[in-house]
Amino acid sequence: MSKKAVHHPHRDASFVTGAYSDAVSTGDFLFVSGQASVDFTTSRFVLGTIEEETIRTLENIKAILEAAGASMQDIVKCTVHLSDISEFDRYNKVYSTYFPGIKPARTTVQSVLAEGIRVEIDCIACISHQP
Repeated sequence: MSKKAVHHPHRDASFVTGAYSDAVSTGDFLFVSGQASVDFTTSRFVLGTIEEETIRTLENIKAILEAAGASMQDIVKCTVHLSDISEFDRYNKVYSTYFPGIKPARTTVQSVLAEGIRVEIDCIACISHQP
């Protein structure tokens, strides 16, 4: 089975991102690496409230999905890392607005996150209906 790397459309190619792709498509699935509140033109974290970081994180995921010809509605599974689980309700209120129909399966845990970020989300999307 072949695989293809997918990158955020605003990623500045001159910034080294480490030993991973923003996403990888293979077969009917797109696997999106853990995304956070990053400005992809500068490759720097943009810190803020849990609500602000959740919005930027999900917008980054949305842009990666769209670069692969998919949408947020194609997501079937998310894993969410919160730096402070007491912010769950505030995060969840924003998260739920991105999934008005069938919600993806989800795991949410408290984790130690890099450089003061509050949320990191990875996901799997089913893209079998895509050309």
